[in-house]
Amino acid sequence: MRGVLLTQAPGAVLADITHTITPGDVRAAAYVLGRAWHRFPLGTVHLVVVDPGVGTSRTALAFHARGHFFVGPDNGVFTSVYHDTPVEMVTLSVPSDASPTFQGRDLFAPAAAALASGRPLAALGPAFAGIPERLVLPEPRYEGKTLVGQVIYVDWFGTLVTNLVAEQVPSHASVMIEDLDLGTLHRTFGDVPAGALVAYGGSGGLVEVAVRDGSAERRLGMGVGGRVRVVLG
Repeated sequence: MRGVLLTQAPGAVLADITHTITPGDVRAAAYVLGRAWHRFPLGTVHLVVVDPGVGTSRTALAFHARGHFFVGPDNGVFTSVYHDTPVEMVTLSVPSDASPTFQGRDLFAPAAAALASGRPLAALGPAFAGIPERLVLPEPRYEGKTLVGQVIYVDWFGTLVTNLVAEQVPSHASVMIEDLDLGTLHRTFGDVPAGALVAYGGSGGLVEVAVRDGSAERRLGMGVGGRVRVVLG
């Protein structure tokens, strides 16, 4: 894919966000994209190929939103971008000689290169007339005086990212994961000794659980879907 991009868009600056997404994990890819895309300059083309439905009837998309371009499969990976955002979107036609198992190389990379080279979005295909796929994301819920959430992402360090918004957690509230009481939210990893569990407000505004100098995923044997509670009183 990088070879196609550099051949068809000479001089393009390529920035890899990550290569650590678990293969086929659309939800994780959507989370990482949502954290990263708006940090790039206006006019950036974001090429996302986490595509377990490659070669099937799923739609291939290119679109423009908030001054950025996006190219990838219509499988929910762009859910965070669509949120309350006007979108100009087209359907990409699959070339007759495209590999059914490597459309990242033969379909999406050429489309991204065309946009990076200044080709208009409308020249890449007809307007998309449907409703793009959106992931159904879990929402926190109240059980009496307890706010219940869950782990929605595990990062490279084994940190457990939850769907609980840190600003909504009072300073006196205790964070519970499984039957462990982690106490109140901390500011950063260094607030606890090496090897200790810590709950804190992460850089994305969500409650995260980590082990200082270690992995909360390994320590707790917990991944996406794990239950996290905030005891409010």
